[in-house]
Amino acid sequence: MATVEYRNITKRFESFEVMRDLSLSIADGEFAVLLGASGCGKTTLLRMTAGLETVTAGDLLIDGLRVNEVPPRDRDIAMVFQNYALYPTMTVAENIAFSLEIRRVPKAERRRRAEEAAALVGLGEHLARYPRELSGGQRQRVAMARAMVREAKVFLFDEPLSNLDAKLRAQMRFEIRQLHDRLGTTTIYVTHDQIEAMTMADKIVLMRGGTIEQVGTPDELYDRPVSRFAADFIGSPAMNFVEGTVEANGNAPAFVAEGIHLALPVSLTVAPGSPVVCGIRPPDLVLNADGSIEGRLVLAEKTGPDVQLHLSVAGQDFIATASRDAAVEAGGLVRLSVAPDKLHLFDPQSGRRL
Repeated sequence: MATVEYRNITKRFESFEVMRDLSLSIADGEFAVLLGASGCGKTTLLRMTAGLETVTAGDLLIDGLRVNEVPPRDRDIAMVFQNYALYPTMTVAENIAFSLEIRRVPKAERRRRAEEAAALVGLGEHLARYPRELSGGQRQRVAMARAMVREAKVFLFDEPLSNLDAKLRAQMRFEIRQLHDRLGTTTIYVTHDQIEAMTMADKIVLMRGGTIEQVGTPDELYDRPVSRFAADFIGSPAMNFVEGTVEANGNAPAFVAEGIHLALPVSLTVAPGSPVVCGIRPPDLVLNADGSIEGRLVLAEKTGPDVQLHLSVAGQDFIATASRDAAVEAGGLVRLSVAPDKLHLFDPQSGRRL
């Protein structure tokens, strides 16, 4: 196991700068997820860690040692790719043990370690099969076992579940996290899927345009997003945003917009009259006959355990989550309330949290 540290990392492709002055520390044994949309720099950062891309400026340290010029084979890392990258003419056992063969590990030791790794990922009975005889999930397990057999200090995952269906992705999320808890190896996992990040990570690194927007636990990013961008990226259904102003309401401030009047926490330091953007997560909205948010129900979308209410509030689209047995009808008026401590206020210009 090892720490991974990025110190003022910059990456350029000729004159195009994709990353500038990025700094981040990943602790020994931590499961860190690099999360963001396509083009944010997360895969580039992972490939620099693996040695598949050069670092233009800054220092990359693994276990305290600078590795900028160290070849990939000498970094003591193992990588799992999105496309599995298995050899079709090799059996499962041969695919798993191939990196050991390259390193001239004795045959008996290769067999022992391949069998142990295969057993850990549930492939002990498939060692003689070829990749074409396996399902997508089984192929991904082979790729994971091939990484594990290296006994590397750091595991790198590059969107490994993108090619799987929804049910299999959920199963593999569970298995990868269980495997990490069993082995305790420092893991860096790249994804654009916030569900993967929220369910698997010890620490999420949310990236945007080659920079880090926010670093924290899944709960920290969900409960206290540092910006409107972070608030919008994390959470499903997505957060509702309403533009309005802060007004004095006796001794307590309130958020006021067309058709909306919400009490704010007394401790709020935003001056009355200030324009703000108020964010409200759909699960925090409660059906309440006395609620101060009134909307007309456009669609009730049942998702199984609950129902997503798509509303029109003063001409603006709004989503609330309610119990599946909620007494609501399309076209009818719905009133909602939300606790003051569940509101998120952002600066309308910078987008930063207030």
